[in-house]
Amino acid sequence: MGQSLFISIGLPVSLFIIMIGMGLGLTLGDFAKEAKHPRAAIVGSIGQLVVLPALGFLVAWGLGLPPAIAVGLVILAACPGGATSNVITYLARGNVALSIVVTAIASIATIMTLPLLVNQALSWQLGKSADVTMPVVDTITMLVIIVLLPTGIGMLVRAASAAR
Repeated sequence: MGQSLFISIGLPVSLFIIMIGMGLGLTLGDFAKEAKHPRAAIVGSIGQLVVLPALGFLVAWGLGLPPAIAVGLVILAACPGGATSNVITYLARGNVALSIVVTAIASIATIMTLPLLVNQALSWQLGKSADVTMPVVDTITMLVIIVLLPTGIGMLVRAASAAR
C-alpha cells in the first residue's frame, strides 16, 4: 500500500516540482529557437517513434524471446520518454527545451502509434491482435500536468524575477 501511494502520488508530485525547477532555467526564446530550427525535434521524434520500436522488434527477434517478453519489449520501446527523460537531459546539461518538445510530440503521437505497434507485436508473436486503446484524455492531462504546466510555472517565476 505504501509503495503504490508513493508511485501514484509521490512520484508525480516530485516530477512536478523538478519540472518547475527546470522551467526556471528556460525562456520562451529557448522554445522559439526549437520552433525556428525544428530539425532536431523532428529527428528526435522519429527516433523515439520509429527507430526505438523497430529496435525493440529487432532485439526481440534476434534474441528469440518468448512471446510475452517480446511483446513487452516492443511496448517498452514504443512508449514515450516522459518527464523523467527531461530530468535526465537536465542532469546531463543537454537541451531541455528540445527534450520537452520531443516529449510533447511523442506523448501525443503515441496515442496513435502505440496501439498499432502493440497489435503488430501481438500479431507477430501470437498470431492475433487485441483491441488496444490509449486513454487519450488521461495521456494529454498527464502531459500538461507533469510536464507543460510546471515548466510554464518555472518560466513565469524566472520572467517575474528578471523583471524586478
